[in-house]
Amino acid sequence: MAEAPSGIHLSGLYVYPIKSCGGIAVMESNVDERGLRHDRRWMLVDEANRFISQRELPRMALIGVRIDADGLLVSGPGMPFLQVPFAPPDGTPLRARVWDDIVETLPVGGDADRWFSEFLAVRCRLVHLPEGSVRPVDQAYGRADDQVSLADGFPFLLISEGSLAELNARLERPLPMDRFRPNLVVGGCDPFAEDGWRVVRIGPITLRVVKPCARCAITTVDQRTATRGKEPLRTLATFRRSGTKVLFGQNLVHDETGNLRKGDPVEAIMRSSPG
Repeated sequence: MAEAPSGIHLSGLYVYPIKSCGGIAVMESNVDERGLRHDRRWMLVDEANRFISQRELPRMALIGVRIDADGLLVSGPGMPFLQVPFAPPDGTPLRARVWDDIVETLPVGGDADRWFSEFLAVRCRLVHLPEGSVRPVDQAYGRADDQVSLADGFPFLLISEGSLAELNARLERPLPMDRFRPNLVVGGCDPFAEDGWRVVRIGPITLRVVKPCARCAITTVDQRTATRGKEPLRTLATFRRSGTKVLFGQNLVHDETGNLRKGDPVEAIMRSSPG
């Protein structure tokens, strides 16, 4: 049996192929220009071509996704499996909206649209972000060549195990990490240590910590039942409020491509100045 990593280390690595649907815990993942391979490369859009998320449709939490050799295998309670190829057939590009960004996407096709529309009881389409479509990171936080997939704004979201433990100590019922849908979970550091990091190295990858993550209603959705409650936002607001926002976790942008593996050492190579 392998020894548990000592010191600060990458204790969890998660990919969410379809935006706002089920996540996948992986042991390792390639990092390309947009982030973890396959992370948020697909999303659902409504009839106005705007992205759909668990904010409006908590039932999306029940959609499971598995990565197979030829594409995604999608599942949902009471539904047949749906196969989604990595590259959809060539077709007419669709200009989809993610928040204020207009992104060039490709429709996956009718079978996928029918599956998701039936399961969610709304008319929607599944679209894919092709390799040639570039979505820049907000230049207020990134550099000119920084890219992001169909994630809300940044390639990576990092949360430490210590931060979740500190939150759970204040909750009547502790919550699992999946409520916060991070890509990177870090063990071996103090609660909210990540708030003071500015540049970190995880394995071979250097990442800039660019912005705290302001949390939304998705954190109140149980990812196993799709039921919505008041926590953790109610408790987070008592000690993690900044203005009108509640902060938990940090957004990061990477400087290199390569591979990340669970257990990789994490080194804070630049920290914020005291005071």
